[in-house]
Amino acid sequence: MYPSDVRSRLEGMLERSSDAVAAPGDRLAAVLLPLVEGDRLVFTRRTEHLSRHPGEISFPGGLEHDEDADLAATALRETEEELGLPRDRVEVLGALEPVHTFVSAILVVPFVGVVSGTPVFAPSEAEIAEVLSYRVDELSAAETTVEWPRDGHVYRGFAYPMSDGNTIWGATAKILNEMIELLRRQP
Repeated sequence: MYPSDVRSRLEGMLERSSDAVAAPGDRLAAVLLPLVEGDRLVFTRRTEHLSRHPGEISFPGGLEHDEDADLAATALRETEEELGLPRDRVEVLGALEPVHTFVSAILVVPFVGVVSGTPVFAPSEAEIAEVLSYRVDELSAAETTVEWPRDGHVYRGFAYPMSDGNTIWGATAKILNEMIELLRRQP
């Protein structure tokens, strides 16, 4: 469905930066959608002992720090902390639309970044249980919408049940869907 170089299809379709502002009571965070080998996205499975979203599949990222120059710098710093991927190995192509996480009251700004060469990840044992990667066309083919009862609420949204038994859902699935929709619009 997609050419091997997703980068060329996304260039010019992303916002160069983000001027996202969190609502009162919310916090700002940024994630990176690391694109490797031209058409693969990297995800992380969070460790079970984390206070927010334990065991869930997500993109690397986290809360903005005062020392971060901007939200792209937040995404790169967090990716380096979580995956051991040096910031200078990532070319940030741009930002997708921010996503609000209602449970955590966080406004997440996603950035797509192309990783140069073949990365060797050194995941933080404190935060990352597993590093996963999937081809964009596999993700697109797996996309479905679901309604799941969860913790007294009903999750209604996108889900990506992958052939290896992992399921991507929640804010990560919403972010992923936006990127896939951009690619679907491109001839």
